[in-house]
Order: sequence, then structure tokens, then C-alpha cells
Amino acid sequence: MIFNEKETISLSSLGRTWIFDLDGTLVKHNGYKIDGKDSLLPGVQEFFEKLRDEDIVVIITARPIEWKSYTEVFLEKSKIKFDHIIYDAPHGERILINDKKNSGLNTAYAFNTKRDEFLRTDFVTNHQL
Repeated sequence: MIFNEKETISLSSLGRTWIFDLDGTLVKHNGYKIDGKDSLLPGVQEFFEKLRDEDIVVIITARPIEWKSYTEVFLEKSKIKFDHIIYDAPHGERILINDKKNSGLNTAYAFNTKRDEFLRTDFVTNHQL
């Protein structure tokens, strides 16, 4: 399922782990090769400004580990929070599996977006979840 339309997802007030692909999701796909530099996709910086300090951000990329220093300096200069980056990931599917809380709270969401378009979903905190 590809999410391109604006929608709102209600999340609990619990801590969150955000997992992002890098190329084509946060930055222009292969921009570091094609343009000689990375560039953030529209909406990425604004999204990251809204993340809470206690949230954890994991980035997964097929980029070789040789690009680690360049990539992390770019993200830091761009004020893109990250706690962990996994390099050399396979180019195929990324599958997220998590258990549902006994209360019924969903603890995993997955979104596919068009390449080079950032997710247009709003996430709001629902303190009743």
C-alpha cells in the first residue's frame, strides 16, 4: 500500500521508535552519487523538528559503510536526529514485526511512499490510547 494522501494517525503517548529508509525516503534517491551531494526531501526537516527528545530514530540504508562519515555529517548538519544507522542493508523488502499490546494498542505501523516523496501523514498523540 502506498501512502500519498494526507492522513492522520493517532499514537499513544508512550516512547516511539521511528525506522526510516534513507535514499528516496529522507533524501533524494542516489543524490549523493548523481548530484555529488545529498539533499533532504521536502517535509523531512519539518517532520524531524516535531520528534520528541525521548524518541529513537533508526535509519536503514543500502549505502556501503564507506559512506558512513559523509552520511552522518550531512544528517547532523541538516539537524536530522538519528540514534542508529544500519549500512549495507539488502535492497529488498524491509519487514517490521511487533506484538500488539494486551490493551489492543497497535505497536507497529509500516508505510510505503513514492520514491523521493516524504510521507505526508500527520502523527498526533492521543493520551487515551
